[in-house]
Amino acid sequence: MLLRPRRVLSAALLSALSLPVLGSDLIAPIKLDTADLNADAPACDDLNAFVNSRWLANNPVPSDRTTWGTFETLAERSLTLQRQIAEQAAAANASAGVDKLIGDFYATGLDDTAINAQGVAPLQPVLDRIAALDSPQAITTWLREAYAKGQGALFGFGGEADFKNSSMTIAYTSQGGMSLPEKGYYTLEREDYAKIREAFKAHVQKTLELSGVDAASAAEQAQWVFDFEKRLADASLSRVEMRNPAVFYNPVSVADAEKLTPNFSWSEFFKAQGVAVPEMFSLAQPRFFEALNAMLVEVPVAHWQAYLRFHAIDGAAPYLGDAFAEQNFNFYGKTLRGQQEQQPRWKRVLNELNGQMGEALGQAYVARTFPPEAKAQALELVNHLSAALKTRIEQLDWMSDATKLKALEKWASFTPKIGYPDVWRDWSGLQTTRNSYLDNVLALIAFNYRYNLDKIGKPVDKSTWEMSPQTVNAYYNPLRNEIVFPAAILQPPFFDPGADPAVNYGGIGAVIGHEMIHGYDDQGSKFDAQGNFSNWWTDEDRKGFEARTDKLVTQFSSYVAIDGLKVKGDLTLGENIADLGGLSVAFDAMNRYLSEHDEWKTRKIDGYDQAQRFFMNWATVWRRNFKDEELKLRLDTDSHAPAGFRAIGAPSNMGSFAAAFNCSVKDKMVRPAEVQVAIW
Repeated sequence: MLLRPRRVLSAALLSALSLPVLGSDLIAPIKLDTADLNADAPACDDLNAFVNSRWLANNPVPSDRTTWGTFETLAERSLTLQRQIAEQAAAANASAGVDKLIGDFYATGLDDTAINAQGVAPLQPVLDRIAALDSPQAITTWLREAYAKGQGALFGFGGEADFKNSSMTIAYTSQGGMSLPEKGYYTLEREDYAKIREAFKAHVQKTLELSGVDAASAAEQAQWVFDFEKRLADASLSRVEMRNPAVFYNPVSVADAEKLTPNFSWSEFFKAQGVAVPEMFSLAQPRFFEALNAMLVEVPVAHWQAYLRFHAIDGAAPYLGDAFAEQNFNFYGKTLRGQQEQQPRWKRVLNELNGQMGEALGQAYVARTFPPEAKAQALELVNHLSAALKTRIEQLDWMSDATKLKALEKWASFTPKIGYPDVWRDWSGLQTTRNSYLDNVLALIAFNYRYNLDKIGKPVDKSTWEMSPQTVNAYYNPLRNEIVFPAAILQPPFFDPGADPAVNYGGIGAVIGHEMIHGYDDQGSKFDAQGNFSNWWTDEDRKGFEARTDKLVTQFSSYVAIDGLKVKGDLTLGENIADLGGLSVAFDAMNRYLSEHDEWKTRKIDGYDQAQRFFMNWATVWRRNFKDEELKLRLDTDSHAPAGFRAIGAPSNMGSFAAAFNCSVKDKMVRPAEVQVAIW
């Protein structure tokens, strides 16, 4: 696909950019501050408690959130700036361009009077179509039509790079259709899960009642919906099983796929999506689709209607009147996550805008917040980390020269992306209005779905980003072998141009190293330098790698998070490998920098040297409080260990940490030699 030239910002948006950057109303970012340190919790016993416990005790989770810490404060800063941009776009009421799209979306989203007056009316045509379904054939026709609008919830479908030929895009399917976070919520006999199951059925009943279904029918249909989803769950893989990249790649011909699902025609499905019927696509998790095929004829039509009706309403609820939005929040926010109250409407609308059209908003955000010199400084750090990683790979004593050669080949092909895309996405063809918030949301969903499907059968466009510039995060993409750092994460405590080297290497340096190491974690290590899913390891080296990673699984599986529930070391393994390797690489890179800058070698700040401040800022990054419900949910669903364990997990395996704080072998943060983990 040819790269598009960078788009010129419209006059209305340019005028918005001339306004001063927000000041007093921006929440202050968290920084490493020795005033926060807790002398009663020695670093050698618990680095997280030493650095973060005082702050955590004084900063409970706000009522409209489920977590609060470093990431959330930066997200708040980002949202405040985005709010000004969106409000000005809404006030400008432009007739064309990106500012019209942002303005229409934000204005209709904030018009709660109109949203409440419309009630369920914007969704009524969909509900009427579902009510008219009368056969399995009608259901499959409905599914094809719903997916063509980007509104399919039963299974995943879209374009992604071919695992075996990463330069080309093919179609993939994947399991889906469940409302609860993980299959265990449906299948495991745990008291808390049982309570959530009952709360879910009550939520389904209330949601259906809000749409006009009588109470008795809604209660009956709620049980049908749960039974339907449980059957999907029984045929689905767990979160841990889904960490294996191989389960996403099952290339089949359309003819073979239709043998597996004789009640669901894939050729007709592709045609309905406007995608040429391919020679091959990936029918991932085939057991799920076998079950779905059986359900098309075995599940009564009325049960299908209940399931489709509920999902249509539940999916649209945040964009309908207050009663629908509150009911949706009460279950997914309050019951599942412990959030006590909804965020204000402006935040909810901006979150949706970011999810659907974040890159458009990102153009204005970058112009205000991320000057070219910041990008240059970040790239310099990337180069330092890259050099340190190369040295570590070369010096590994457990890997053969043959595998090292392949590892270094992959290292040489890393592509860093910093701040924002070099080529902004084109939004031409997207139509928004000031008539209906839900209509605008659905227009964006359909537009984005079409944008993805149009890639199928074409070369991969490697200029695109998977995160917007205003996202406080970073990622590694194994199919492109790229590391990506949006502008919003390049702030304290991650990155501060005015800080000492330790702060930046212990912050964004460790994040950069973390994303690089993802190329060599238990998943990324199964993709080669070109981004293809292939084995570049000798059998002996892979065994040695897995013996080391098994020790990391054991380490994190021993951490008790809440109410006797432990971290799932196998679920969080990839992130834990990346933390350990990334922090080790960052420490090496910092020492290389210090060796070239004598002024920092022995200098102390507030009584702490550079090695100590490096690990202290690493812990500061993971300063985070959780609501109990949110923490429990994440233990089942999040591939990241809870933040406090990330603060201590990697350093406790590093001799450099013990040396920095003069720890003894008897201290809790010094793991015994026989269980200490060193991988990259």
